[in-house]
Amino acid sequence: MPALTLLAWILLVPLGNSFLRSVGNGDWTLRHYESLFTDGVTMRVLVRTAMTAAAVTVIAFLLGYPYAYLMTRVGPRMRGVLLVIVLIPFWTSVMARNYAWIVILQRNGPVHSFFELFGLDVVLYGTVAGVTVAMSQVLLPFMVLPLFSALSGIDRRLLLAARGLGSHPLVAFWKIYWPLSRAGVVAGLILVFTLSLGFYVTPALLGSPQQSLVAQLLGQRTTLLLDFSGAGALGMLVLVVTLVLVAWANRLGGTISAIGVVAAARTKDQP
Repeated sequence: MPALTLLAWILLVPLGNSFLRSVGNGDWTLRHYESLFTDGVTMRVLVRTAMTAAAVTVIAFLLGYPYAYLMTRVGPRMRGVLLVIVLIPFWTSVMARNYAWIVILQRNGPVHSFFELFGLDVVLYGTVAGVTVAMSQVLLPFMVLPLFSALSGIDRRLLLAARGLGSHPLVAFWKIYWPLSRAGVVAGLILVFTLSLGFYVTPALLGSPQQSLVAQLLGQRTTLLLDFSGAGALGMLVLVVTLVLVAWANRLGGTISAIGVVAAARTKDQP
């Protein structure tokens, strides 16, 4: 009961207030929701945010799956070292990480100097590409940890049995290992994607107002325009999208708890 009371007070009550503002706070109108699809700005920002979140999710998966697989193949001591490397972003200040990325991505920084070696003038600071790279680094642990949880529970004797029956290693991976790891994959994908949708600090510091994401738009509507009703409607829309994605993930096999802890569940193909 104390936990439920605290959750209701700090989460449900503010959400209820935002919803009431979005429907007119007694007037019961949907004009704020209609304006999201007709103002010509919100939908572009939402599409840009979705594409950025999808790119971050793909990058995190391509980097996180081999890393999580490596963690299952090494000894306990090396596994601990790899786990510490994954957890370093959690132990580093958010502002310190983002200002470090500003130094790396700005003009005359390491990335710009690297591309200049090939005669290219590439500055990622202030672009969606730079925001994507920084967000991928910050959210990579949220992909690695559920993947490691799923991969570490796979019995590798199944792969040895397939090899003993004449299966090619790639075929054995695709037919046996991949289906068994799918629960962790789905959980990691949905977790990273939903977190990317509401990211604020990194896009605000590394991005630009001309290429803002949905969290920046929410901040502008509340702090600059004082449009709390429009911001509430936008927040409710993002919340609905997030809940739909989480429900879809649960159906496919990944179970995500309220505090962000991911547990790998069995897929439908498993006995």
